[in-house]
Amino acid sequence: MSLTYNFSGKVVLITGSSGGIGAATAVQFSRAGANVVVTGRRADNVSQVAKECLKVSPNKSRALEVVADVTNNEDLKRLVDTTVKHFGKLDVLVNNAGAAIMTGVSDKQYYENHLRVMQINLNSVVYLTHICVEHLEKTKGNIINISSLAGMRTSMYGSSYCASKCALDMFTKCMAAELGPKRIRVNVINPGPIRSGFLTAMGLPNDASDKFHDKLGQM
Repeated sequence: MSLTYNFSGKVVLITGSSGGIGAATAVQFSRAGANVVVTGRRADNVSQVAKECLKVSPNKSRALEVVADVTNNEDLKRLVDTTVKHFGKLDVLVNNAGAAIMTGVSDKQYYENHLRVMQINLNSVVYLTHICVEHLEKTKGNIINISSLAGMRTSMYGSSYCASKCALDMFTKCMAAELGPKRIRVNVINPGPIRSGFLTAMGLPNDASDKFHDKLGQM
């Protein structure tokens, strides 16, 4: 089945869009005619995704590139302010940026790692939602939070990641109830494992990551 979406004139901000799911999301929105904001910590990756967006954009809309770190609230405010100043509005916020650090509760760096995972996976979403509501209310916009199946199941040494995604799921439900009367839709997506470089970023060797995904493909 082939589905065609038309997002011409819509402004879509996607965190963590310099790679993986976020990059693919940015390209798809661009293909549907949206004005996309590509953001991440590495300028070279941000620029590469922006070029891919331009290639598929039916109206040759150039993506707005913003280098930002979601753990820094000043960066997030600059990201939103730059978006609204450039495009004049915001229609869709996709909270995609995420991180996982596999560590046991007795490990020396456990608490520091836990705080970092929570800051990226949950706190950044809360803050962005907080500062974007005024803009999304004007456009009767949408918030899409990218969670994980990990929020619904246990994982050895993945307590922080699982907890952050479980909290994100409930935050989404609460925001859907709270912002619905403002005509802002809030939804969450819980993807399973995807071959995107996420596992290697967690510290898993490339060959082990490949074997893991190959095994999933046989199920």
